[in-house]
Amino acid sequence: MKYPLAAAALAALFVGAAFAAGEYRFAALVGAAIASFTGLAAMAGIRLTARTAKPVQAALVVVAAGFLVRLILLALGTVAVVKASASVVAFVVAFFVPFFAFAALEAAYVHSLRSAASA
Repeated sequence: MKYPLAAAALAALFVGAAFAAGEYRFAALVGAAIASFTGLAAMAGIRLTARTAKPVQAALVVVAAGFLVRLILLALGTVAVVKASASVVAFVVAFFVPFFAFAALEAAYVHSLRSAASA
């Protein structure tokens, strides 16, 4: 339960920081919202797979699917930011900083499933 809770706290932190980005607010909010939404969705998916017969394999499928969804939403977000004539740099920073934080949390969560499955 600690990993989804940490992900929710990180999502709130990143979206809050993006909201305080001043003139770059729109682009930063789009980037942070996409990264946070997909990160939380991946955590929820991993949590749902934790009680399956092969939790690590199922969690890795969730992580891979989440990555593909992030890739599509990243492209759509880039188009939206460019069409709005907003800062692409703010969007990229606001997306990738949370992305790497969520990726680390997801990896730790999957690893904890491995440890729990072998015990």
